[in-house]
Amino acid sequence: MYALIESFKLALASLRANKLRSALTLIGVIFGVMTVVAVASVIEGANRYIAEKIADQGANTLSIEKFGIITSFEEFLEANRRNKDLTLDDVEYLRERMTLATYIGASGNTNAEVKRGNEKMPNSITVKGVTASMANIDTVQADIGRYIGDMDEKNSRYVTMIGTEVADRLFGRRDVVGLELKIDGLPFEVIGVAKEQGTVFGQSQDEFVMIPVTTFQKNWGARRSLSISIKGSDGINFADLQDQARMVMRIRHKVPYSEKDTFGIITADAINDLFQTLTGTIATVALLVTSISLVVGGIVIMNIMLVAVTERTREIGIRKSLGARRKDILMQFLIESVVLSGCGGLIGLGIAYGIKWLLVQYTPVPASMPIWAIALALIVSTSTGAIFGIYPAWKAARLDPIVALRAE
Repeated sequence: MYALIESFKLALASLRANKLRSALTLIGVIFGVMTVVAVASVIEGANRYIAEKIADQGANTLSIEKFGIITSFEEFLEANRRNKDLTLDDVEYLRERMTLATYIGASGNTNAEVKRGNEKMPNSITVKGVTASMANIDTVQADIGRYIGDMDEKNSRYVTMIGTEVADRLFGRRDVVGLELKIDGLPFEVIGVAKEQGTVFGQSQDEFVMIPVTTFQKNWGARRSLSISIKGSDGINFADLQDQARMVMRIRHKVPYSEKDTFGIITADAINDLFQTLTGTIATVALLVTSISLVVGGIVIMNIMLVAVTERTREIGIRKSLGARRKDILMQFLIESVVLSGCGGLIGLGIAYGIKWLLVQYTPVPASMPIWAIALALIVSTSTGAIFGIYPAWKAARLDPIVALRAE
């Protein structure tokens, strides 16, 4: 243990004695570690963000869409040709036949101009038409006032629950229940203000107005395809809920056994899996870039350590003449190489943390530094030093002490 501690001290002393050379040597390792940790932080942050903000459909909930998750233009063209629009009749059909669902609702959306007097939203914003049953499914809930109700839907009432951005912009406050605004020139009474949702990748999620689906279809077209949301009963198997929804919809659309679905089922897991597949590709590319920079950094470390062995030949001879064994010399130079690359790893880790902090503070890009990325960065950086430091250390250990003492 004492010899090991002394080797560390000698390694640190050597690094301090050659600060500039050590810094230049570490550029490859620093860049490699910085890249892998920074990319891992962005990917980890994005995965969590997707799970919390986009893929959060609520517990035991799935949605049926006209298209589902589309990953190619050819797939879109085929789905657009084959898949049918989803309607309120489909919703009623599912309600009558699904035994594993507690609530089944539907929603549609379009964009429209929203204003109040001379004040109006700067851009066209989302108009969501919803069934009253969505109050028990939707992750968006009322903070002030109420959600769209059964009578609103049944009577196609001109009422709306609005997002906080709309309330703040048009009214300057949020306690606006009972006041009126216009959607594409049509007057609507505000019955509620939704809880604040925040932003997703810098885009506000609170710029919307929600109206009864029947009013939505009456004014913006009954032929728009709806999104059907299904919430399963407590304690059921979620896979069974998906299977039943698929079976009922296939019967409804008269899809032959051998043909594909004419609709798409979307779950939180499916969204997360798709996103993680995409980020996995990014991570693979980043790993390749990192590997190249670490190999270059390792070669530089090996060259510098060979130079160090040449410069310190006489020192090696003196240590051997005083009783140092081959393994002591080997350990000294190997530890020096590992400490050198480890310091590069720590510097790269610090820079990556700074990048992560800047992204979180000043951009909409989510970032979160995972523990595994930190551990991986330190392990890879020190391993690089160990692998590329073996040959110089072996060469130093094999020096003949008589020849080494004669060196100038």
